[in-house]
Amino acid sequence: MGKSDLLDLEKQFALYGAHHRNHINYFLHLLLVWPIFFSALVLLYFTPTFFQFEFSPFGKNLSLNFGFFCASIYSLFYISLDKKAGSLAALLSFLSWVGGSLLASQLGYSLAWKVVLATQLFCTTGLVIGHVFERRATPILENLIHVFVMESFFIFLEALQTFCAYEPYLGFNAKVQEKIDAQIKDFQEPNQKKIS
Repeated sequence: MGKSDLLDLEKQFALYGAHHRNHINYFLHLLLVWPIFFSALVLLYFTPTFFQFEFSPFGKNLSLNFGFFCASIYSLFYISLDKKAGSLAALLSFLSWVGGSLLASQLGYSLAWKVVLATQLFCTTGLVIGHVFERRATPILENLIHVFVMESFFIFLEALQTFCAYEPYLGFNAKVQEKIDAQIKDFQEPNQKKIS
């Protein structure tokens, strides 16, 4: 996948959409994808610190560490995909980093990794169950970046579309739907040949 394909919001969102049409799968992703990101940031709190500062409202220290670096990379990538929705997703990423850091500092490492492991297992199991209802495998088999980086943004973007009728630009939804229909058709044709 080329660099331009990676930043092609229509193409990437269509790939996501073609794998998430079932309402149960969509709902499970809406509930479970961001907790996976959040819990990963909880664990990344315990990575080496580059710089530390006090976060006044809570009297706690926040560490600029790999968790901060991860939230920053995700945020910049989301903004590069779509400035409006990406900026909101970037804000959510940084709030997740702050919340994850505060939670991790309260739990301590010995409890935090157990909470993170339980959260990751629970949420990942839910996502796999969602794809059973979808009757189509997760795109992890096609693209790791799509699953581990983009999926949280696409869940956020789809929620904005569903609840606020948001479109990055006029005609975006129609163009994406055409691409989704084409991908589903490409997926179904080989399966129909196997059946007949």
